[in-house]
Amino acid sequence: MEVDLLIKNVKVFNVYMKKFISEDVTVLDGKFFYIGKDQENKLEPKEIIDGKGNYLIPGLIDIHMHIESSMTTPFQFSQGVIPHGVTTIVADPHEIANVFGIEGIKAFMNNDKQVKIDIFYGIPSSVPSTSPYLETTGGIINDKEVIELLNYNKIQCLGEVMNFKELIEDENSIINNIIKAIKEKKPYLPLEGHCPKIEGVELAQYIYRGIDGDHTQQTPKSLKEKIKNGMFMEIQEKSMTYENLNYLIENNLYEHFCFVTDDVMADKLLDGHLNKLVKKAIEMGMKPELAIYAATYTPARRMGFKDRGTIAPGKIADFIILDNLKEFKIEKVYKEGQAIYNGCVEYKEEKGSFPEYFYNSVNLKKLSTEDFKVTAPIEDGKIKCKIINVKNNTTFTEEEDDLIEVTDGILDWEQSSYCLIAVFERYGKGEGKVFGLVEGDVIKEGAVATTWAHDHHNLMVMGRNIEDMMLAANRIIQTQGGYCVANNGEVLASIELPVGGIVSEERIDIFGEKLKKVRNALKTLGYNHNNEIMSFSTLSLPVSPSIKITDKGLIRVKTQEVVPLFCQ
Repeated sequence: MEVDLLIKNVKVFNVYMKKFISEDVTVLDGKFFYIGKDQENKLEPKEIIDGKGNYLIPGLIDIHMHIESSMTTPFQFSQGVIPHGVTTIVADPHEIANVFGIEGIKAFMNNDKQVKIDIFYGIPSSVPSTSPYLETTGGIINDKEVIELLNYNKIQCLGEVMNFKELIEDENSIINNIIKAIKEKKPYLPLEGHCPKIEGVELAQYIYRGIDGDHTQQTPKSLKEKIKNGMFMEIQEKSMTYENLNYLIENNLYEHFCFVTDDVMADKLLDGHLNKLVKKAIEMGMKPELAIYAATYTPARRMGFKDRGTIAPGKIADFIILDNLKEFKIEKVYKEGQAIYNGCVEYKEEKGSFPEYFYNSVNLKKLSTEDFKVTAPIEDGKIKCKIINVKNNTTFTEEEDDLIEVTDGILDWEQSSYCLIAVFERYGKGEGKVFGLVEGDVIKEGAVATTWAHDHHNLMVMGRNIEDMMLAANRIIQTQGGYCVANNGEVLASIELPVGGIVSEERIDIFGEKLKKVRNALKTLGYNHNNEIMSFSTLSLPVSPSIKITDKGLIRVKTQEVVPLFCQ
């Protein structure tokens, strides 16, 4: 019998046995055929490869991530992950949906036609992440859009459900109507969750609705409670503590979790993706076989992929050849039996692939110094203000308050120890402009502005003085989106994000270097965080504890209420 490919002399990872077995592998029509050594006289391969005793494992599968977090298109993103062994992803496109609604999702699905990996999508469940009363977005996804999206073959799950309050308190809320529509049309579709710091009866209410996966930051306590109650855990890097991994290892919970990346930016993507988490797990004490299992088979099973995640007859021939197991050193990557990475990458460019109006979505006029003056409810004296306290190495914040001087009815924040943060509604739906004060591990001088502000993506700017804030914000308005860092009247670093104000079509290696300069500029201004860009951008995310800011005001996340800047 003729087959397309024979790979001899390899150690094959068998997910069912959870171990490596010295075997030969054959591929026929893009799928694995015979795996073994005792039937080769019955096979006639068109091509033979000597595996030289290396390791052969399934292609990596990332089931919870956001392409927009890389600030690139599906085409550019795919080029970035191929060298890292990723052959399948399930992307939740709620960022582009927040800007353009269902048309943004469709545009992403159309943009991935030339990619060499498989990109599936989750239907964004929380667009906006909370409600129109708490944040203004360019698009809204409700049950009508969900029903339409269910007709697309690339739809694999419901994306992370973030609006906890409306989920459990309002039977007729948008999110509950979405879940009802899915249960009626596709009752076995996985429902993905987002439930940080939710426990007890509240967690039971959440799971009762059918949401049985969570990717947020975990502790051994939360892992125990969630897994015990039937939740599947998606472990991203910030959850990879020794305590968490030891709990999973010691309790043999490999069937109940997988590794995911969630958010990886372009500059970091050049250095690693899901492979980085596998390698880290091995370094932290997890057996290589089981770390690989949690990046191939369990994610495939969670998403209902019966055609991949394993090396067995009839499964898609997506695989990686490793020449060092513990270091997880990738030599080659194959997709459907064809080599797509042989040790070097030639990045390509693709521009102008979105509808024309996608490039003109920041509807704001040039800002002046008047736009940054904060009017106080008293004429002179001190007034108590709410403060957002930013902690390093987490996107969680703390709510505090302090007395700030007021002069001639204007808050004199520039003479305080705090940054001013401002959010400007940029979709032309209103006159939203909101102020807050920030302290902690943030910039100590200058300013930073962006339209890449999770998840509503309005214009957000934070700074220590009005002039630098105005400079950074106006640069973003001029370029129709981006990230800009300024100090002493000069732009230190910036990137342009012209597609919806959140995505660049620039070649990913070039763009990644520019983004690295933005990150370094933030560090220069004193930002102290393991991910400075994500820390700043998620100050606008009103589902991430405990106090954030949108164009509607300061949001107390737990109660989902707007709280005033001035404490009365």
